Amino acid sequence: MKEIEEKALYSFYNGMNCAQSVLTAYADHLKFDPNMALSIASGFGGGMGKLQKTCGVVTGSFMALGIYNSQKHAENIDARNATNTMIQKFAKDFTVKHGSLDCKALLDCDFTTEEGEKQFVDMDLKKNVCSKCISDSVKLIEGLMKE
Repeated sequence: MKEIEEKALYSFYNGMNCAQSVLTAYADHLKFDPNMALSIASGFGGGMGKLQKTCGVVTGSFMALGIYNSQKHAENIDARNATNTMIQKFAKDFTVKHGSLDCKALLDCDFTTEEGEKQFVDMDLKKNVCSKCISDSVKLIEGLMKE
């Protein structure tokens, strides 16, 4: 788990968005193409295309759970049902820990504005919020995969 968390955080601080960093951190563990994952998750950062809706960490986590279950279950319906169950548990636990699944609520700023971008930098929200969300998401994913 620590290795995946470190990969995700390293990626996040070195050019990947939050969704990409979580999803690609699982590439070796779940044996999928990290370049394809990078492409798939490219539009999910900043709350899906910087719309500040569902947090990219959350959507990247959901994608990783989907891949995990697709490999674990031979039938699509079984994989989908298992994924939905895990996503619901993840969402509940993440919300308890962070208060929301939405980027804008988590950051408490609108980084689509100049003022919000300044606030994001000045308050070091990348470190103080996003990094914590990444670390917590990896812990939640790992817990779900062990159940």
